[in-house]
Amino acid sequence: MNRLPLIAVILWLGSATNALAQNDRRAYAGVLVGVSTLSADAASVTSSPAVSLSLYAPENGLALDAFAGLHLAPYFSIQANYMWNRNDLTLFSSFGAETTGGFYEQQRRSAQHAIVLDGLIYFRDLDSVIRPYLGTGLAVFHFASRAVTRTVSGGLGAPTRDIASTRLALRSAVGIDILVARHLRLRYSFSETISGNPISPHLMPPGERRLANFQNLLGVVGTF
Repeated sequence: MNRLPLIAVILWLGSATNALAQNDRRAYAGVLVGVSTLSADAASVTSSPAVSLSLYAPENGLALDAFAGLHLAPYFSIQANYMWNRNDLTLFSSFGAETTGGFYEQQRRSAQHAIVLDGLIYFRDLDSVIRPYLGTGLAVFHFASRAVTRTVSGGLGAPTRDIASTRLALRSAVGIDILVARHLRLRYSFSETISGNPISPHLMPPGERRLANFQNLLGVVGTF
């Protein structure tokens, strides 16, 4: 009996199994750090002979994104994220009339925590060295501002209670993964998360814009 065909089949199955095992590294996890920028808001109300103005101005702050995902196809992945950022805020309101007026300026610290489920579409397959992607998903985020660092006021009371809210949000992201080792990639991501605004209702007069959180992030992704 000629055993050469049987040996060839065994060798082929072995090589196919090894190739499949290599391609089965579809789970991944990573961490990104960078800068968070919140959108600002302002409002004005004019009714003769009085005028009211308000605004809040955020400062850039630290951001973190820890995530894990699964490559479901060569060009599509799902990903779960825990995201955190902190930003200092300055709230300002004033009013003026013919015989009276007032203002306040208040500086606060704030932080956001979010759980996000994303879908990622890649433009190159799993084996590519450079893999750009687009992503979008839904988030549940909690905003809290409990620490007041400075308040100056005259004739107008500043907010005294905590500002806290849990809301749904929409997140979109663009990024790129670059292979640096066999199972390690460098990732850059720019994302925008849009939600209802928990800060603006505390202004006098209240603002009306939605809150946008922009994040520039850099980190690593490992496959396993």
